[in-house]
This record gives sequence, structure tokens and C-alpha cells, in this order.
Amino acid sequence: MSQIHFDLAALRSLVTGMELGSFARAADRVGRSSSAVSAQIKKLEEQAGITLFRKEGRGLALTDAGEVMLAYARRLLELNDEAAVAVRGTGLDGGVRLGLQEEFGEAMLPEVLGRFARAHPRVRVEAAVARNADLLERIATGRLDLALIWDDSAAFGYRLQGVGGVERIDEAPMCWIGAHAPAWQPGGGEPLPLLAFDRPCQFHAAATAALDQAGIAWRVVFTSPSLAGLWAAAAAGLGVTVRTRYGLPASVCALDAAALGLPPLPSLPLKLLRAGPVLPPAAERLAGIVLEALEALAAQRRGGAMALAA
Repeated sequence: MSQIHFDLAALRSLVTGMELGSFARAADRVGRSSSAVSAQIKKLEEQAGITLFRKEGRGLALTDAGEVMLAYARRLLELNDEAAVAVRGTGLDGGVRLGLQEEFGEAMLPEVLGRFARAHPRVRVEAAVARNADLLERIATGRLDLALIWDDSAAFGYRLQGVGGVERIDEAPMCWIGAHAPAWQPGGGEPLPLLAFDRPCQFHAAATAALDQAGIAWRVVFTSPSLAGLWAAAAAGLGVTVRTRYGLPASVCALDAAALGLPPLPSLPLKLLRAGPVLPPAAERLAGIVLEALEALAAQRRGGAMALAA
């Protein structure tokens, strides 16, 4: 039986199409015509010998085989890109300092640091997992090269100071988070039990503002200095909290706000900050890997099997 050699360019078109939700937009990203990308996808199906897509509404969605192909495509492209960077960047050294939010620590940090360390073993990486205010202060004072933040500056009236570059990654809707079977029910006469950080937090501020506007009584029943503490309290059914869908552990879930009579919440921009307009090559390379990982997470957040416009 002859070996199948999947075309990396075709696999890249597949992954890009899934991340962008459209093969037409993927064609622009990879620098090919829409008909060329369609031909690539058709060839992948022919090589695989199985249907990778099914009709869903007016578009296409991945079959189970397509999901398997997508997962392997991401791994193959990651190795390809990692090899390309590694052979060109063997001389990189020095140090890079990265700061990020708690919800991205477990979901993204091991993959990002693993890829970077394999490609650039002579570069020392320092990672800090902290809250927004701390990250902003560190990058403004030159103690971080890169920082991943929730940018609430528009809502809270401050400006990003001491930042050399800002890259917008996603606009993530906030959502009510709680146990899979929340104990609080609307109309019960009890204030909504809230779980909050023990310091000022833009998520908590947005939640209480929305509740006050909707005329829903609330009370803080639990505070924690860490996101892990909030997840544990939510899983135990002590109350509800507010976050985005990024980094949600399996023990909690995004609640159906309409069914529970809870008000809608705003979205929050996710941004990558650079300490300067031009960073050392090692820092720029780490920024590239972080952005690639975040694009994949953003695609997952927007909803697993995407309907694609062919």
C-alpha cells in the first residue's frame, strides 16, 4: 500500500479556513484564489478517502473524520513551522519576559513555552501569571516584554501608558459562570449570590452594573485572590461569577442567562501588549507563537464545529 503524503499547503488552508470560519477569507490569508483553496480541500478528501465535510445550513461543517484531520493538520503545521524557525533561529539567546492572565496559564502556557524552548533552547523565558492591573504596571515599568491583558480601558476611562505596541486578538463576550446545576433560581426571593476577587475587578464591576440596571438584587458570598478559588466555589454551587469562555474548567459552565433571568453582559477586548515598538528577535518570536496559540483558542471559543462558507 502506497504512503499518503498530505500537502502541507492544503492542510494550512484547512486550518486557516476553520479558524476564520470561511474558505474565502482563508484564500486571502494564504495568498491563493478561492477556487485554488477549494481544489486543495477536495484533494485532501480524495487523499483521505473519506468525507471531511457535511452540509450544515447554507455552509459546511466538519464530519468526525474532518475533526480528526483538523487536529492532525494543526500538529503537522506546528512541527513544520517550528522546524523552519528552529533552523533559522539557532543563534537566538538572551531572555524574554511574558505576562498573562490566569485563565491562559493552564490552557496555553505549556504549549507555548514547549514550542519556544524546543526551537530556541538558548533563550531564557520568564513567565508571570497575574491580574490585569499588575500586568499593566509591569509592562509600563519595563519589567515585562509582552503582556496578555483584558483591555477595559474604554469602559473604565484610562489609557494604556508606557506601551510600545498593542495588538487586538479577540472581542470575547463575558458570561455568567456557575455549576452545571446552579442552586440559585430566579423568582426565589433571594439575592443572586456572587463570587468575586478580593480586589477590584472589571468582570465583577460589569456584573454588578448589569444586575443593578436590571433591578436584580445581589450579594457577594465568597471572595478569592485567585481564579482557581472562584472556579472551586462556582463548582461547589456557592454562587455565580463572571468571566469569558476562555480557560473554563470542566467543573463549571457558562450559564443560560436568559433562562435564569440574568441580564446580558458586554464583551471585552483581549490584547497583546509589547513593551516597545521594536522588540529583540527572541521576544518577537515568542509573540508570534503566543498569537498563533491564541488564534486557535479564539476559534474554539467561537464554537467548535464552525459552519464554513465554501
